[in-house]
Amino acid sequence: MKDYYRILGVEKSASDEEIKKAYRKLAHQYHPDKTGGDANKFKEINEAYQILSNQEKRSQYDRFGRVFSSGGDDQSGGSPFGGFEFGFDPSNLEDVGNISDIFDAFFEGLGVKKRKTYRRGADLEVVQEISLEEAFSGAAKTISIKTFVSCGKCSGIGYFEKEGLTTCSACDGRGEIRESRSTFFGNFSQIRACAKCGGAGQIPNKHCSACRGSGRLTGEKNLTIDIAPGVSDSQLLKISKEGEVGERGADKGDLYVRIKIKPHKIFERRNNDLVIKKEIGFVDAVLGNKIEISEISGQKLYIEIPPGFNLRETLKIPGHGMNKFGGFGRGDLLIEWQIKTPRKINPKAKKLLEELNGEFE
Repeated sequence: MKDYYRILGVEKSASDEEIKKAYRKLAHQYHPDKTGGDANKFKEINEAYQILSNQEKRSQYDRFGRVFSSGGDDQSGGSPFGGFEFGFDPSNLEDVGNISDIFDAFFEGLGVKKRKTYRRGADLEVVQEISLEEAFSGAAKTISIKTFVSCGKCSGIGYFEKEGLTTCSACDGRGEIRESRSTFFGNFSQIRACAKCGGAGQIPNKHCSACRGSGRLTGEKNLTIDIAPGVSDSQLLKISKEGEVGERGADKGDLYVRIKIKPHKIFERRNNDLVIKKEIGFVDAVLGNKIEISEISGQKLYIEIPPGFNLRETLKIPGHGMNKFGGFGRGDLLIEWQIKTPRKINPKAKKLLEELNGEFE
């Protein structure tokens, strides 16, 4: 039975960091590509590290002197990756940079293929400006976008179907090419999309000259969008499959519409509430006369100042603010009062006010 602790030169009580440090030192020393390197020793070091750096495997090794796979097979004498040699050199930045590709190749070698990457159209974002009234009631807006559109000559597929297709000779119609690569994990067979046919497996006999086989052209797209009531400023609306057209009939991208609400002359929006500053005459305030106010919908409201109300405070009218997005009621209308005093007071009015002065205390 191999003594993995002895191979790495650490105690059985060594921490994960001590094990990692010992491995890096020995891997650097015995790497086969270095002068004085030893391939067998290097393989043994990697095997030890793969066991001791994994908590579950280390626990099994400490208890039973060997490691078992999830299926119960004995894995005490070899790499946990089933025969692949590990030759990772932490000092080699090229190895570190390629680690993502190596794992892709490893899993493809097990029969787990990556999903094909199609030339999907790009997502687009536009800004649509609307008024506060349109944000309240909702609106339909027509927008024009300069982007890739489907080629009308070939119906967006990049070639002419009636001319037929020929099986790709490079991949024999599979659309994939199997390549062998030498990496620090060993030799791998890796599957790549065929460059000649673009992964289609077939090559058109006649490409479209208008779009040069791409299936799309630069053009202008006109689209009518529905903006729901209650939309917020800077809110992003997603419209699926209305973005850039993909190449050769691939999926379209999505369109994102960012809403910009123009400032209003009368109302200030605070979330779902609307704030209005209303000028009120001194006499109206004193006598409690009804004050006419137009809300955002155009409806007329007639407001009475409650007795004893402090005009420095905001008067709230529930349910007369903005529509809430999604149709869940309305916010409130908040009225901030501004008292208008007369520029001149005639002697008679002044005398009456002096007589009433005590009434306001």
